[in-house]
Amino acid sequence: MPLIPTEFTPLNALIGGAMIGLASVLLMALFGRIAGISGIAVRMFPPYLDDESLGRVAFVLGLIVSPALVLATTGSWPPVRVEAAPLTVVIGGLLVGFGSVWGAGCTSGHGVCGLSRLSVRSFVAVGTFMAVAVLTVFVSRHLI
Repeated sequence: MPLIPTEFTPLNALIGGAMIGLASVLLMALFGRIAGISGIAVRMFPPYLDDESLGRVAFVLGLIVSPALVLATTGSWPPVRVEAAPLTVVIGGLLVGFGSVWGAGCTSGHGVCGLSRLSVRSFVAVGTFMAVAVLTVFVSRHLI
């Protein structure tokens, strides 16, 4: 399969990163909570139902509704290109889910929030995420 280059969009990346950072800071400042998506998503269901469940649902709905906001403001859907077989996507999703449970958090929780708090556990987790990502890309693109 030929490699297709990724489009370089520094302004979009800067704006998106700033929005993720702002959301993380606001969630911590206002509610004392880490913006780790896996932790927020899993706590939307029993046995975690509590006074904060509605806020968790709103946070996840914001992630889901965001593409519709892009459509409303730009007139087109954000481009999405998945160049993998459906089975590969399913296996990858299951592995990511397993990794976020095993690593006690996901890239957003450890990478955005944990590193900014200078958490040693998050430094180890992010280093592990990155090493596995580099290895996966190398194996999938050069050895398979």
